[in-house]
Amino acid sequence: MIDLPPAVEDLRLRTRAFIRDEVIPREPAPGERLAQETRDDLMAAARAAGVFAPHAPSEYGGRGLPLRYWSPILQEAGYSPIGPSALNCMAPDEGNMHMLELIATPAQRERYLAPLVSGAVRSCFAMTEPHPGAGSDPSALRTTATRRNGRWVINGTKRFISGAIGASFAIVMAATEDGRAVMLLVDMDQPGVRVGEPIHTIDRYIDGGHPYLHFDGCEVGDDAVLGEAGEGFRYAQIRLGPARLTHCMRWLGLARRSLDIALDRANERELFGSKLRDLGLAQGLIAESVIDIETSDAIIASTAALLERDPKAGSALSSVAKVHCSEAIYRVIDRAVQLTGGDGVSDRLPLAQYLAEVRPFRIYDGTNETHKWAIARRASSRRQREVTASAGLS
Repeated sequence: MIDLPPAVEDLRLRTRAFIRDEVIPREPAPGERLAQETRDDLMAAARAAGVFAPHAPSEYGGRGLPLRYWSPILQEAGYSPIGPSALNCMAPDEGNMHMLELIATPAQRERYLAPLVSGAVRSCFAMTEPHPGAGSDPSALRTTATRRNGRWVINGTKRFISGAIGASFAIVMAATEDGRAVMLLVDMDQPGVRVGEPIHTIDRYIDGGHPYLHFDGCEVGDDAVLGEAGEGFRYAQIRLGPARLTHCMRWLGLARRSLDIALDRANERELFGSKLRDLGLAQGLIAESVIDIETSDAIIASTAALLERDPKAGSALSSVAKVHCSEAIYRVIDRAVQLTGGDGVSDRLPLAQYLAEVRPFRIYDGTNETHKWAIARRASSRRQREVTASAGLS
């Protein structure tokens, strides 16, 4: 981990203690969802412990940490799969808070950001659509926002909208008549908004599931426009870069937990007259997991620092971080399952559920294949520019 200022290190240690002492004892059984009453209790305890909403602006009750220091804290939160919910730094709310802080008007911050940071409400981000609409390619938007009588009229269907069940509001991405995009803040009880069929997935810890969301003549005023109309695609990148990275942070914490479970087993279990930890095959699995964790930690830290200095370049590097971390974290947990044998694939340990939690990350926030396509294009274009510039100097 990066060197931390004393105040941030103190917060990390307090978060670490809170997760282990307060959160882990109240985790649901593998495969079960976090009960709302338990979530509310843990959020109240996190506020009392001074570890609540570490990433959110302090003027609304968060800890106000700069992005470069989020990772150590969110990794500690992610050591429990319900830790981010307890600390109110779970997707999609965490990403929405960040975007609202950067783009929203003062009135929008008071109406939407303040209650979101406090934990009084939840939110969702409505971009993904049924095929052939927007998914890994945001430019394929089919949901429309049309100007009519001085208002915006929204029509379309969204799909896989994480957190929508029970959310108070949505940030809706829609295509405008000129082929651009707009983001609109829409209350979920607004006429013309309907939460549709839930999509049952293998992950369990995102509050509000992943349902369809339907807009049928939903009307909002200009005060619902987030930022500037027509800039929706640019704002999506402002949100998605850090949001990809915070997924990496939280799941890396879970990878550390998984390796700890495996190490405890390796230190206790004897096979063929030796401790499991002393057997070469087990040592190989352990070493590979340490390597995956350390390289993931390093690229997260580099990307977070770059996102602060240069958001455009940081967003590009976040694609690399997302691909690397989503695959490395899965490998770490999979090796932990292997090291713990039969218990690893049973409900005697939570590892099988952890695998189910992190597997979708290779699809969420853009499939890894789409990111690799973009990474390759950027690399090729950069090299072509270098060769052209070199030729011009010779």
